[in-house]
Amino acid sequence: MDMPTGDQFKQQNKVRNKKYTDYVELVSPKQTTWKSLLNAFWIGGVICLLGQVLFDLAKILFSLSDDIAQTIALIALIFITALLTGIGVFDKIAYYGGGGSFLPITGFANAISSAAIEFKSEGIIFGLSSKFYTIAGPVIVNGILSSFIVGLIYYIIGLF
Repeated sequence: MDMPTGDQFKQQNKVRNKKYTDYVELVSPKQTTWKSLLNAFWIGGVICLLGQVLFDLAKILFSLSDDIAQTIALIALIFITALLTGIGVFDKIAYYGGGGSFLPITGFANAISSAAIEFKSEGIIFGLSSKFYTIAGPVIVNGILSSFIVGLIYYIIGLF
């Protein structure tokens, strides 16, 4: 059998690449930019609305201060997100809502829950416990560092 020449080899590559590109286009999900943006906007809005409702309910029903009501609303959002992640519903919301579903608090809760669920077969210590911090560790470190820097800037501005 003859080996293809340089030009034949290039032609075969072009044909193979064209077939592959056509296949990828065929099996890739079709999404329009505007539809994705709209979905992200309203899903993110619903999550924010839920947070505000939880805040208002905590404040009104239990006569709590703003700080305590905010804490309760955040804890409730984290719990709801972790629960929905555990039963597989948050993945569907995230697929439909895209970036709108990953507001800082819900995205963080989903990331930690997903990591724990993924490694639960490795046991409580080496799976769940250690993988919780695989995601949480860098987020906590960056959060503390960012808070320190912002606090330092605020302190320096306050001196003037």
